[in-house]
Amino acid sequence: MSVMTDTTPGTRAPRPTGGLSQSVTDSLVIAKRNLIRMARIPEMVIFGLIQPIMFVVLFTYVFGGSIQVGGSTSAAAYREFLMAGIFAQTVTFATAGAGAGIADDMHKGLIDRFRSLPMARGAVLTGRTLADLVQTALTLVVLAIVALVVGWRVHENIGKVLAGFLLLLLLGYAFSWIGALIGLSVRTPEAATSGGLIWLFPLTFISNAFVDANQMPAFLRHIAEWNPFSATVQACRELFGNLPPGFQASDAWPMQNPVLASVLWSLLILVVFRTLAVRKYRSASV
Repeated sequence: MSVMTDTTPGTRAPRPTGGLSQSVTDSLVIAKRNLIRMARIPEMVIFGLIQPIMFVVLFTYVFGGSIQVGGSTSAAAYREFLMAGIFAQTVTFATAGAGAGIADDMHKGLIDRFRSLPMARGAVLTGRTLADLVQTALTLVVLAIVALVVGWRVHENIGKVLAGFLLLLLLGYAFSWIGALIGLSVRTPEAATSGGLIWLFPLTFISNAFVDANQMPAFLRHIAEWNPFSATVQACRELFGNLPPGFQASDAWPMQNPVLASVLWSLLILVVFRTLAVRKYRSASV
């Protein structure tokens, strides 16, 4: 029996999947594809900017001067106290968009096309989350400019300020993997959007983002103090120099060591949900 081999010029055998270099290359290709898509649909970015800008304006001018922080009801003090919370809320709310995007690709059959290609299994999700990270970074830049316009100021050196924004991006990237898992687990983009927002509201509001957690009832205060979101907010306030005069952080470990707590929480969320999302992607492709 003879074995026939295809020697037609221009045909190639599928590349073997696996290997770090291929995974990185494939992830960057997918990220580029998603960034090009975002550039061609600018309303995706524009609408993503409207909500955080509205939060900045509304909280600054509606609630500023009526909420007590550090024993003061000064509008200027609350404005600086508020901005770290708005920044953190913005990067976490991007989770819903990440989930909706992946669910949309699933619904249109694009993910099935990617599965048929000889590429690293986790590259599709990694590329998507990297593209979302770039969009989140651009949103933070615009939001910071708006915050400066309404009177927000930083009182630390540039190194600490950049460290604060890096913590925000790390938190946003970690949460984007939660969105990826949600997007793979639902049938429609609408369900992914709803599923991505339902749990975000209690997460962000039962925290120190908008009010001093020390003023909450005891059971809510403990939740807020150990909330991963609160750790990043508190860390950013310290790194930006935005803690109000007379403000006393609670004795809870995350509030006494917010930078370390923020990094640990973000890395834990990233490892756990990336593992679950990639596993979900692989099991769905069997």
